[in-house]
Amino acid sequence: MTIGPNGLALLTKRNYTKWAKENSAVVDEKVEAELQLVDGNKVDWKGRSALKFKYGGTKASWLILTMIGFENLATFSLAVNSVPYFNGIMHYDLADAANMLTNYLGVTYILSIFAAVLADAWIGRYKTGLISGCIMFVGLALLTAQAHFRVLKPPICNIFDITVHCEKLSGGPEAFLLIGLYSLAFGSAGVKTALPSHGADQFDETDPKEAMNMSSFFNSLLVAVSMGRAVSLTFIVWIQDNKGWDWGFGIGTVSIFLGIIILASGLPLYRIHVAQGTNGYVEIIQVYVAAIRNRNHPLPENPIDLYEIEQDKEAAVETEFLPHRDIFRFLDRAAIRIKSDDQFDKPEVQNPWKLCRVTQVENAKIILNIFPIFCCSIVSTLCLAQLQTFSIQQGYTMDQSFNKHFKIPPASLPIIPIMFLIIVVPLYDRYFVPVLRKITGIPTGVTHLQRIGVGLILTSISMAVASIIEVKRKGVARENNMLDASPVSQPLPISIFWLSFQYFMFGIADMFSYVGLLQFFYSELPKGLKSTSTSFLWSSMGLGYFLSTIMVKSVNGATKHITKSGGWLAGNNINRNHLNLFYLFLSIVSSINFCIYLFVSKRYKYRAKGPRVVPNGKSKE
Repeated sequence: MTIGPNGLALLTKRNYTKWAKENSAVVDEKVEAELQLVDGNKVDWKGRSALKFKYGGTKASWLILTMIGFENLATFSLAVNSVPYFNGIMHYDLADAANMLTNYLGVTYILSIFAAVLADAWIGRYKTGLISGCIMFVGLALLTAQAHFRVLKPPICNIFDITVHCEKLSGGPEAFLLIGLYSLAFGSAGVKTALPSHGADQFDETDPKEAMNMSSFFNSLLVAVSMGRAVSLTFIVWIQDNKGWDWGFGIGTVSIFLGIIILASGLPLYRIHVAQGTNGYVEIIQVYVAAIRNRNHPLPENPIDLYEIEQDKEAAVETEFLPHRDIFRFLDRAAIRIKSDDQFDKPEVQNPWKLCRVTQVENAKIILNIFPIFCCSIVSTLCLAQLQTFSIQQGYTMDQSFNKHFKIPPASLPIIPIMFLIIVVPLYDRYFVPVLRKITGIPTGVTHLQRIGVGLILTSISMAVASIIEVKRKGVARENNMLDASPVSQPLPISIFWLSFQYFMFGIADMFSYVGLLQFFYSELPKGLKSTSTSFLWSSMGLGYFLSTIMVKSVNGATKHITKSGGWLAGNNINRNHLNLFYLFLSIVSSINFCIYLFVSKRYKYRAKGPRVVPNGKSKE
């Protein structure tokens, strides 16, 4: 007795041996070799079909995690400590310095979409990650050079002395800064998008043992990110503040170089995803183009008349099939089969920009369905941006002493939510989820949308707490006649640890909203977009940073003539500003956003888990 090709597709090496014994079958060496091949479009470094027991696995994934850790080590300090650099060294106004940071972060996350398309459709995830790392190296090297050479910076000046006019960065040096900064943004976007997917490619989710290892990889990914950020927030920030920015950027440059070497050294070990030449994003766009083109054609009364491929013709490959849903019917026009000479055109010769499958249309409906949730998630990052900008400036005016011999760098304060996540997330998964599962009957304890909602309301609370803390900080400055005190050299008699309350609250909010959004996008997005689902999260964060820039400028413009300082956030003296009112305003905006979220989340319909084709040609639910 032998085994046919259809049966082969359903077996793994382990159950093949078991099947052979039970059926007294001859173990075919060729069949056994085939069963060692990795499922999916994966090859080795020479372009050959990758073997399970030779390529990929945990060993290969550790090299990728190391590069991810180095990337966070090199860049996260810039995300929290660059406002003092732009403000104190480059002489940008405080609001402009904050906007410089949020624009940089916004570009980084928005470019993740482009990097995702590049990785999946054109050059592959490994090459995208490697090339992006090299671009990061160039960007950091340029920033290191500018921080070191005096000719590339404006003359030294005390920006807090209102009697002195400080020359701002302009011309060639400003262009040098922007080229370095946005080269770093482009490279970081590629690393953040491509490498997590490349790491997951090292495991076969159809193999039970490798599926467990893949789950461990994602847990390790969080640890790698957190450890890189922890080192960046402590060691790198201390270096920047005490040894100089050229040393801080220089260490980041060296760490990225080491990461590139480690990532490249694993080439002979990797399972490499082959770029498909097409992308799920393109298929979604095709639906809209086809629907517009067919806008004058009537929809059939019975959805069964819409175009879909026949399942038995696709028995050789695993193809996703989704049932038709009676929502967003205008998109169904993309699947209208247009008659030509009293006959339907042959599907195989159809232009995909004129005719799309029902499943393809349903995937486009899913994207449209999650769009309101996507928009509500933007406000969370808008609030996060303030903790990375203005809250850091608050810290520079406060007493940073931890004891007589050690001071806490203000930019290191985000270590509080990071350490909180490292400790609490495992406890949440191990203890709270099982209890919630018994109560709700939901495998994850609560639904993804419920988890996101908790994060959004906690974000509003964190902004309210930040407003209260700022009132107290300004009260101390007023009581001690220190409203015009110089930051750092004349600290207010109030501990910097008061800011830990707002960071702690946002850390809890982040645990719910960040992870909830990641799981939500991954579970709901179409099959063709799952590998790039993280780009949806990054892009929502990017839009949040851009919105922060717009919000700061708008608030300053709206309050320009009603405040002595020329705006709530105008000027460099944060003691004379009205940051407490800005925080309160963001708390109100977050509360309104949460109410909108409640409305759209209740109306949201989770994607249908329709039948799909398995390799033996039979459908399963």
